[in-house]
Amino acid sequence: MRVGSFVLAAQFPGQGEGEALHRAVRSAEVAEEAGLDTVWLAEHHFVPYGTCPSAITLAALLLGRTRRIRVGTAVSVLPTVHPVALGEQAALLHHTSDGRFTLGVGRGGPWIDLEVFGAGLEAYEQGFPESLELLVRWLRESSVAADGERFRFREVSVVPRPSEALTEGSGPELVVACTSPSSVRLAAERGLSMLLGMHVGDEEKAEMIALWRQHARACGRSPEEILGASHVSAGVCQIADRRVDAAETLMKAMPGWLKQGLEAHVTVDGRTRRMRDPLAYTELLCGLHPVGTPRLCADRLAATSERTGISRFALLVEGSGDLAATEENVRRLGAEVLPQLV
Repeated sequence: MRVGSFVLAAQFPGQGEGEALHRAVRSAEVAEEAGLDTVWLAEHHFVPYGTCPSAITLAALLLGRTRRIRVGTAVSVLPTVHPVALGEQAALLHHTSDGRFTLGVGRGGPWIDLEVFGAGLEAYEQGFPESLELLVRWLRESSVAADGERFRFREVSVVPRPSEALTEGSGPELVVACTSPSSVRLAAERGLSMLLGMHVGDEEKAEMIALWRQHARACGRSPEEILGASHVSAGVCQIADRRVDAAETLMKAMPGWLKQGLEAHVTVDGRTRRMRDPLAYTELLCGLHPVGTPRLCADRLAATSERTGISRFALLVEGSGDLAATEENVRRLGAEVLPQLV
């Protein structure tokens, strides 16, 4: 089982952006010291929900500061960037980190980001498949041309070519955040593993994996490819000597952050949206994920793995909002939970 941390660089009420970013970087450094497998980095624009506007830039910094741990984006928002530019950056990090980089991409939301970066609402509503296909080709082929609705250009060479890195025969791993049947199908057709969100439980994640396998078989993916897919489950982890203390830590801190962060999202077209109730959402997350004693957390992860077949986890460890508490949480995850998962 491969357990990693999920870093949002969340800005809790009363905190500055620099404090949130410092906690994000420090928690990643501690994750390597604690023996975790991967640090997953989120990306958001214009909101305190997450203060990192470029997950791939922060990934570059952390790859330079670490030596063993993998670093992944969870996710780079594909509709707001050019797939070739993102592919070039991913290839660069793959080469220079000895293959420790994972590129996670997603569709994002109908936010004002689309207006600011000039992508437009169509890039979110219809353009994701074209962007994903171009990115996949860039990471797998030696030269690429495009003649689509959004991207058109003559054939150019892929430099640096990802598949010529030290991990012979393959470029950087690419995973896709999936929240709907259509995104599951897109990932399956291309043989890409999924990143499944923290807002859904084991039953729904198992259903999404079953759907992925169904689509993968239908488009001719081999049994080896299907069985070899390594999907990722996002969740929350808070460790304490008593479950009530772990839950209390999150219930005190997370609702304020969620309210402040989620309310700051602005839609690109003024559409009405319904925000989750921050208190109820925090309660839901405490019930779904490893929140409690080390033994409970290990059992929760093992149960999710058994029910879904998932063996990789990206766990939000900064739910307390406090740097020292976050570091302690990560260290306990490495020292007291991971040994029970062997």
